Amino acid sequence: MNDLIQNIEKLHTTELGTKRIKNNLSLETEDVVLWCKTKILDSHAVIEKRGKNWYITIEPYEITVNASAYTIITAHKSK
Repeated sequence: MNDLIQNIEKLHTTELGTKRIKNNLSLETEDVVLWCKTKILDSHAVIEKRGKNWYITIEPYEITVNASAYTIITAHKSK
């Protein structure tokens, strides 16, 4: 189990991050943190740490999380 999963309760984002994620993914949900947690914990999610960030790929999405602060930076549809 990696640090991201072990510390999933620390996952959060900023007000700007919430707006960015909702806009990028056309989400209707008000709780983007819960939406991201659900995706990250999905058994099909591929979690990779590169540099200072975690990159979580779960088709058709990619979520970027800061590895030290557990802040969801952005999320977008995979290319």
